[in-house]
Amino acid sequence: MSDEISQGFDTLQVHAGAQPDPATGARQTPIYQTTAYVFRDADHAAALFNLQEVGYIYSRLTNPTVSALAERICALEGGAGAVCCSSGHAAQIMALFPLMGPGCNIVVSTRLYGGTVTQFSQTIKRFGWSATFVDFDDLDAVRAAVDDDTRAIFCESIANPGGYITDLDAIGSLSAELGLPLIVDNTSATPYLCNPIKHGATLVVHSTTKYLTGNGTVTGGCIVDSGKFDWSASGKFPSLSEPEPAYHGLTFHEALGPMAYTFHSIAVGLRDLGMTMNPQAAHYTLMGIETLSLRMEKHVANAVKIANWLEGDSRIERVTYAGLSSSPYHDRVERICPRGAGALFTIAVKGGYEACVKLVDSLKLFSHVANLGDARSLIIHSASTTHRQLSPEQQKAAGADPDVVRLSIGIEDPEDLMRDLDQALDAATA
Repeated sequence: MSDEISQGFDTLQVHAGAQPDPATGARQTPIYQTTAYVFRDADHAAALFNLQEVGYIYSRLTNPTVSALAERICALEGGAGAVCCSSGHAAQIMALFPLMGPGCNIVVSTRLYGGTVTQFSQTIKRFGWSATFVDFDDLDAVRAAVDDDTRAIFCESIANPGGYITDLDAIGSLSAELGLPLIVDNTSATPYLCNPIKHGATLVVHSTTKYLTGNGTVTGGCIVDSGKFDWSASGKFPSLSEPEPAYHGLTFHEALGPMAYTFHSIAVGLRDLGMTMNPQAAHYTLMGIETLSLRMEKHVANAVKIANWLEGDSRIERVTYAGLSSSPYHDRVERICPRGAGALFTIAVKGGYEACVKLVDSLKLFSHVANLGDARSLIIHSASTTHRQLSPEQQKAAGADPDVVRLSIGIEDPEDLMRDLDQALDAATA
């Protein structure tokens, strides 16, 4: 890892985590399509199961293709360790799993993807966990929401759907003051645009399904640990700071230091939750990441051009892109996302809900899908799809009002995209 730290992003996105295959010399990381691995002998097997030696046991836990992907994302984020899993939603549960227990809560931003709002407001209750939703622009409200049972603070770097940029410096400082880990979903920004760990994040989660893969082929998730949080300081994280019965009393933080969280997530989280990434998905994502910086530069350039054009269009009520000089969050771009404000934003269409539906149905180049971050441009009416399960108040807080559509700007020719939007807006507002 020491050599990788000194390398540039473009080098790491191609080389990190990958070596020529020792058996064949294959330069691209092979798809290790296997469930299990032969032990050298009985002592070797025992050492692996006791966490005394690092290696491969069973592909629910670790797999060479998946491990290569975890190492690459970890290097790009500047973390100590990483674990890949089956989806972005799985990554969020996996991220919380070592931290939480019945009766514990998390404090989360109101500006989150609709599926995350549902997961945190409804689903985690089944584990005895709860979430308090707060406007993260109000630091006093965030502080007031924290109590003795709070175990983490959660936000998105660039929020889906509205492209809102969280002030990670302020939230990171507050989390450190409160002695709580900050978990940042960096899916919309990617490590090319934002490095949450530099701003105080303890854990970074990704839906690798999106920009990291970049081609809409496979689902996946990843959790990156900064390795900087003291899990033993407060007594609030016994899974990491106290003896683990399933490992003969091993205390993960005491024994493994900065890698405690990562090893726990593999040895306990993947072992018992089974949210495993398959090796073919890891392979697709490894190939996608090789061009991440090139794609993100084009995504951002296209988004800036199209957002500026839409802002001046009489058929549009408003555009919520932080890359616009008119955005109230424009001053955060240089500090938090110095390479650009991403390629995700919303537009409010004059004519309301019905006009949004007509717009979506009239587009030819934009694909109407429940995804973002593809090389191709995508659109969705969040209020009737991804955020449909939320209350009107929750939709408004998340930036998914009924008169709003979300655009994920791809890497096509921007003139073609604007022509497509132009004809669809004519049809929608006629």
